[in-house]
Amino acid sequence: MLALADFSTHLIAWQRVHGRHDLPWQNTRDPYWIWLSEIMLQQTQVSTVIPYYARFLARFPDVNALAAAPLDDVMALWAGLGYYSRARNLHRCAQAVSAEYGGHFPQTVDELAELPGIGRSTAAAIASFAFGARATILDGNVKRVLARVFGIEGFPGEKRVENTMWTLAESLLPDAAHKDDVTAYTQGLMDLGATLCVRGKPDCARCPFAVDCVANVTGRQRELPAARPKKTVPTRKTWMLVLKSGDTVLLEKRPPTGIWGGLWSLPEAADEAALVAVAHSFGGADALQRLSPLTHTFTHFKLDIEPRLGESRGRLIQAADAETVWAPLADIDSFGLPAPVRKLLNALQGSLI
Repeated sequence: MLALADFSTHLIAWQRVHGRHDLPWQNTRDPYWIWLSEIMLQQTQVSTVIPYYARFLARFPDVNALAAAPLDDVMALWAGLGYYSRARNLHRCAQAVSAEYGGHFPQTVDELAELPGIGRSTAAAIASFAFGARATILDGNVKRVLARVFGIEGFPGEKRVENTMWTLAESLLPDAAHKDDVTAYTQGLMDLGATLCVRGKPDCARCPFAVDCVANVTGRQRELPAARPKKTVPTRKTWMLVLKSGDTVLLEKRPPTGIWGGLWSLPEAADEAALVAVAHSFGGADALQRLSPLTHTFTHFKLDIEPRLGESRGRLIQAADAETVWAPLADIDSFGLPAPVRKLLNALQGSLI
């Protein structure tokens, strides 16, 4: 049976030899770089994040540059990365750090956790990597490692199970004698969950805890951690208007909250007749052409999209406020668009070439 005191020692030794050491946000104590990576990595794979991370740093090299940027610019760079509330909170957090802390991130977990978009685990990761703090992380990868190694029953999303994991994670922390040890330990937890103790087929033969891991010893890798209780995923339906006027298309800004909050999208309606009325309000003709339907899957529901193509008659009614715009199709990539809308407009642009 693995002694709790030995866990951090084994993990640190493993990370220094077998862990990841060359990711773009590693080998730095810059809290801006670390914070940006931690927010992007929430529910998103490393391979997906890397190009977005590079583009963000090129466009916003420090927290003050990000704070000063228009939200539209931030959303445009984020488009395609998903979970768009992260981008809105990223911008709000940068503004808070710039205005309230003079452009310098606070160093304590408690202060970091008070900033927009930074929860308890993310605050601990930033404090550990940037400032060498002895702080506990508990993201999805870490929950999976703890559930398997120590045989924790139950779905980690349940409060009771999560509280058990927080208590265990706190007890496993190494001594704070050396900052490098704390950093290697925190990184090791992430690395182990991301590279060996993966969700599908864990590579138990290479795991430093193989002989002590409850899941491996009992053959319960598929059962631990317990899966989220199944729920029926509802389906919603919407009609989207692709209204062209020459080489431009009408875009409408989404409300700041809700799905695709703050992004530019296509005008929507609850049915075909209502969509025709929307087209009329912007000078569209009566006839709308049916385009191929799309389905987009969110975490909690599926969205069936019925797109319709129309032509504005000489753009009789202009987009009159900051919430609507006639966007050049050739410049569509400069707008922050939801993935299915971008796919639809890229296909339309390709058909016109």
